[in-house]
Amino acid sequence: MQPTSSVNPHPHHALDQLYSHHHGWLQGWLRKRLGNAADAADLAQDTFLRLLSNAPGERLDLKAPRAYLATIANRLSINLYRRRSLEQAYLAALAQTPEGLAPSLEYQALVLEALDEIDQVLALLPTKTRQAFLMAQLEGYTQEEIASRLNLSVRSVQRYLALAFEECIVFASQSAQQNE
Repeated sequence: MQPTSSVNPHPHHALDQLYSHHHGWLQGWLRKRLGNAADAADLAQDTFLRLLSNAPGERLDLKAPRAYLATIANRLSINLYRRRSLEQAYLAALAQTPEGLAPSLEYQALVLEALDEIDQVLALLPTKTRQAFLMAQLEGYTQEEIASRLNLSVRSVQRYLALAFEECIVFASQSAQQNE
């Protein structure tokens, strides 16, 4: 359910009420789903932060507030697990690196952040586009090989790769603007 918005002289009043009425429920719901009180508390807080950042200065009129909050929290929990999975894969690869060649902790943190950002971009792509991009970039397949493996035309593969590159460029430019 999408919120409807209208101008409100006290824009955070509705969010305050939503928080006070549903934060405890949301945190309990997340704790049951995740089996971890700390992650549940973090995700419940992040859910309300997402609402605050997505609708600054607007009033929220929700018909089913718990369903709306659960949807946001569920998406955030998926992102959390995907990020942790990436971190574990990177750390496992790092563990196989000879001790003298291991990167600094600062560099490791930068790599994990970059991997998370790449994952966010890829998660937005349609499945075939993501598959074609990963096959080309990580596995080194040619466009013809990708077309054959995904049962697509070469022209479709070209369109998918162009879309993926475009999304990467847009994300990189937005990220650069935020860092300025």
